[in-house]
Amino acid sequence: MQIRDLPYPDPGVPDVRSGPRFLYWLGRNQLGGQLKSLSWGLLHQCGVAGLPLGVGLAVQAVVDGSGGRLALAAGLIALLGVAVALGDTMLHRTAVTNWITAAARVQQLLARKTAELGSALTRRVAAGEVVAVSTGDVEKIGWFVEALSRFAAAALALVVVCVGLLVYQPALGIVVAIGVPVLALAVLPLLPKATRRADVQREKAGKATELASDTVAGLRVLRGIGGEDLFLDRYRSASQEVRKAAVRSARMWSLISAIQVLLPGLLLITVVLYGARLTLDGRIAVGELVTVYSAVTLLLYPLRHVEEIAMAYSFSRPSAKRAVRVLSLERTAWAPDDTAASGGQEAPGGDLYDPATGLLAPAGRFTAVVCGDPDLAGLLAERLGGHATSDTDEEKPPSALLGGVALDDLPLITARGAVLVQDKDPVLLSGTLGELLDVPASGKVTAADALDAAQCGDVLAALAQASADSTGDPMRTRITERGRSLSGGQRQRLALARSLVTDPEVLVLDEPTSAVDSHTEARVAAGVKGLRKGRTTVVFASSPLLLDRADRVVLVHEGEVAAVGVHRELLRTDPRYRAVVTREPDEHDEHDGNTAGTAVTRARELQEIEESA
Repeated sequence: MQIRDLPYPDPGVPDVRSGPRFLYWLGRNQLGGQLKSLSWGLLHQCGVAGLPLGVGLAVQAVVDGSGGRLALAAGLIALLGVAVALGDTMLHRTAVTNWITAAARVQQLLARKTAELGSALTRRVAAGEVVAVSTGDVEKIGWFVEALSRFAAAALALVVVCVGLLVYQPALGIVVAIGVPVLALAVLPLLPKATRRADVQREKAGKATELASDTVAGLRVLRGIGGEDLFLDRYRSASQEVRKAAVRSARMWSLISAIQVLLPGLLLITVVLYGARLTLDGRIAVGELVTVYSAVTLLLYPLRHVEEIAMAYSFSRPSAKRAVRVLSLERTAWAPDDTAASGGQEAPGGDLYDPATGLLAPAGRFTAVVCGDPDLAGLLAERLGGHATSDTDEEKPPSALLGGVALDDLPLITARGAVLVQDKDPVLLSGTLGELLDVPASGKVTAADALDAAQCGDVLAALAQASADSTGDPMRTRITERGRSLSGGQRQRLALARSLVTDPEVLVLDEPTSAVDSHTEARVAAGVKGLRKGRTTVVFASSPLLLDRADRVVLVHEGEVAAVGVHRELLRTDPRYRAVVTREPDEHDEHDGNTAGTAVTRARELQEIEESA
């Protein structure tokens, strides 16, 4: 795989049993690139290791006064110089390719998992952690994959040099052959402690990133409640902890670096002293001493790769662990592999049913669901869309059924096409209004019809005034990231219009009008019901204006269906329903006979608002 060929047609199915296994899987999938990098690395390292031989031959030729051997030594040095230059250039090229392609593979895996889980991802993993994995952690993982082949080349070069010195000059070669393994292994006792400190640093840095991301996301709310200083102090404290952990980690790595300089220096001194005595005794020639001395000096270069691979692994292991945590999330524990499913399978039609709660949404009807617990409502909405995620060690609720077919048994693309879920906090991506509404759709609902049903007239007027286009076309007006230039109600209605344009077989809306006023809410309820006539629509809401428009209202209490009927009937007959809709406690309903009359009066007042609208 070359950089120009990215992205991967299929990044593969990762091994997410552990961080090290994930790193091994990445390296195994880049075996071709690793072998190329190893080959060029060997050429470079052996070229560097061969230079002392050329220098030693040249020195000895000068001592002996042999011009022919001097010319031969010069040619050898020139040839080795070409090998060093070519090997270094191609090694850098292939190593960077391994780095970038490994990082790209991880990013594609994360993007695929994000698309699979949707909004459920951030309910299982903090948004800041997802950001940390997809940015800094990806770079650390790529670094280890890239450094692996360079370390292998350096290790092989060390073996070649030691064997070569033993053959070339056994007396000094034996000293080098014993000393080099000691140098390479001397830092091993320090690596576990250095790794633990690096893990602590990465963990604290990840938490600080999460805190910063979550603070920025909720900045508007923090300003509203005056909590900016509180969270700023928390971030200062977290960043100081990261700084202290980084200093502790750096101290250990500096100690390892010092040892990597000290011990080779001692070996070099030993070789020089012993070699000088051998030369004075006439047991070895001057050129041989120069060769061995130069070889030991250049051994410092491949030995550096031992420190680098240890550092790369210590930093990439916690990064891989975090990546595995995200990539191991599944829609359900027993969901079949979508890649093996039939991509052309058509979505079934019929009633939408949730076995866990007993909720039934008949096909082609407008069903409203009242649930006193907002968190439970959100989880139920996700399950109706087949979006629920799970850990393998937890009990899983059964899948929702569409036309008697479990959504979890359908290919993911089919399930998403059959049931569209709009959560209570929909996101607007940056771009023009036309681009926002340019989504996969049936083609039966136009953008104008969807905007009209969602009561976006004031939004269109505001966008037309802000349009930089000479025609004042609101469809060409750019919407800022996440729709920050719009009010909460405007963002909510534009998101609703986007969902209506899609025109899915089943549309699930979670509190679609929570940020709009009563008059607008009444018109939106009427518009959605009219536009979705003949299609299955499920709305999670507690607003009487929406509930009164529903063909069927279902009360979910303590995780199961407690009552089914129409709004006004349930308001009169069911105290639990009345408590949720009118925001009054059950105890008051049970002990005050006038409460029902009061609730009915409030409902009539809201109905008058609707009629006047």
